[in-house]
Amino acid sequence: MTEDAGEIDLSKRDLREVAAFAAACAETVLHVFEADRPDDARPREAVVAAWEFARGGERGKALRDTASAALKAARSTGTVAAREAAWSAMSAAGSAYLHPLAKPTQVKHILGAGAYAARAAELVAGDDRAVGAESIERTVRRATPVVVDVLRRFPAAPGGGGRVGELIRVLDAGLRALTPGT
Repeated sequence: MTEDAGEIDLSKRDLREVAAFAAACAETVLHVFEADRPDDARPREAVVAAWEFARGGERGKALRDTASAALKAARSTGTVAAREAAWSAMSAAGSAYLHPLAKPTQVKHILGAGAYAARAAELVAGDDRAVGAESIERTVRRATPVVVDVLRRFPAAPGGGGRVGELIRVLDAGLRALTPGT
């Protein structure tokens, strides 16, 4: 933390690692959205934009616009699973805008894409929570040491948020429990 206890040190490298993590999470459920809305590329474009930022691109209006477009795509879905998949993509693009504020709500920028992806997977499997738990386990393994380090700079995930909030907290606890450097 910096001198101001309310602010977290975040480098551009930190933000790129978080965006790469979030994009990898969202990619796992793009097919769920695309099965529902095969002619709508907005969530895929949001994930591509997150990857572009992660690989050295700039944070700017285009990245924000893809997140907003994925959110709009979520509203046009025919299934809740497809909506959650679109929200995962929106979260991936939005992860580049993690704020350096020591607030629990910022954890959603880091873990939202993974939690929405887990929820989409659960719903595709008939609301099978074991499928969500397996998705969370894979997401924990996907996190790099940098992502875990960034997460640990923030307070624990907040309460509330329904099932996705619960998945965020499970993912948060799983990542914080990792041995540093793993």
